[in-house]
Amino acid sequence: MLALKAENISKQYRLGQVGTGTLSHDLNRFWHKVRGKEDPYLKIGEVNDRTTKGESEYIWSLRDIDFEIEQGSAVGIIGRNGAGKSTLLKILSKVTQPTTGKIYTNGRIASLLEVGTGFHPEMTGRENIFLNGAILGMTRKEITRKFDEIVAFSGVERYIDTPVKRYSSGMYVRLAFAVAAHLESEILIVDEVLAVGDADFQKKCLGKMGDVTKGEGRTILFVSHNMTAIKELCSTGILLNQGQLTYSGSILDTIVEYQKNSDTQSRYLHEGTVETAMGNENIRILEFSAEPAQGELIDIESGILIKLRFFNSRAGINLDTTFELRTYEEVPVFHTGALITTNNDSEAKEYSVEFTLPKHLLNAGNYYFKLIFGEDQRIPLYIAPSIIGFEVENVKLGKNIALLPGIIRPEFDFKIL
Repeated sequence: MLALKAENISKQYRLGQVGTGTLSHDLNRFWHKVRGKEDPYLKIGEVNDRTTKGESEYIWSLRDIDFEIEQGSAVGIIGRNGAGKSTLLKILSKVTQPTTGKIYTNGRIASLLEVGTGFHPEMTGRENIFLNGAILGMTRKEITRKFDEIVAFSGVERYIDTPVKRYSSGMYVRLAFAVAAHLESEILIVDEVLAVGDADFQKKCLGKMGDVTKGEGRTILFVSHNMTAIKELCSTGILLNQGQLTYSGSILDTIVEYQKNSDTQSRYLHEGTVETAMGNENIRILEFSAEPAQGELIDIESGILIKLRFFNSRAGINLDTTFELRTYEEVPVFHTGALITTNNDSEAKEYSVEFTLPKHLLNAGNYYFKLIFGEDQRIPLYIAPSIIGFEVENVKLGKNIALLPGIIRPEFDFKIL
């Protein structure tokens, strides 16, 4: 049985305006509608690419989205910032209407899109449970029956009679999630609000959502940038890119597809002549990649296989290459190199270098490589920009980057005496 169905969903915004922005535009749209013609403003607009200025004042946040979700499914919606994830959830939650298309739902929907949505700052936590529950469609009898369970789950019992304006953001999200998760809805929609909570509460929330789908047969739509949480909770995935649905399938395949088209996916492959590859008159980079040494995802326990293939034009020198790994916060992790030739016998030809970063070396996080090619380990021939980056997941513990401090994550053979 279907829980949700989206048909040709599109959402258009006019920058800096509410509605169409001018009376003339409203009249123009009305005149076209009376004559049975298409809205003229649906023929224009650009994709929502935040990295470019663009020329049109109309933006398509979503464009021609179609999908079906079975009842009892846990679906992860992933994509970069600006992909249209939150807009899609707002349409599914009926917070906003699509510009074109229709949404069909089977059952009651509870949504948790922003921290504290529906909370009144002057009211206490107790009062806001009843207020927020009513907004989400719960009866007073239903809220009363589940009140103690909601408070216990939220962990804010001591402050339940304190006005929520004095709550921290973490307390806000705890209480808001507790109310939404205990609503007896058929469909639960959760945006990236769990990022506010601490690691233990995130795990608790994921466990609750897992119980909701597996034990109670309810449907969950979950948006997050935490691929570990997505993979742990969801069985299927939807990938959005600049407002368009570019892939749907199993959650692991969807994550892999996302990483292939993301800065965090670690592959550069030049297709074309050597002369047009990245580099200069000395060095041309043909291929550079970082892949899991074991399995399908780069994880703390997978190890990372690094491959470099390049063309060298400098014959008769001692050629070397240096790999400098940094975090995205520009913290150096290591700086190491390899001598390609040692007897001034380099040739004008293609060379390859491979090595493996062992498992339990890097902690969960985002990293990128800087490449330095040189002569005699002192004369630079070419310094490459950050060609590839990759993300190390923390699959085993089901938590992501903020779990433990530090860049390295060594595994020791402890002896207890």
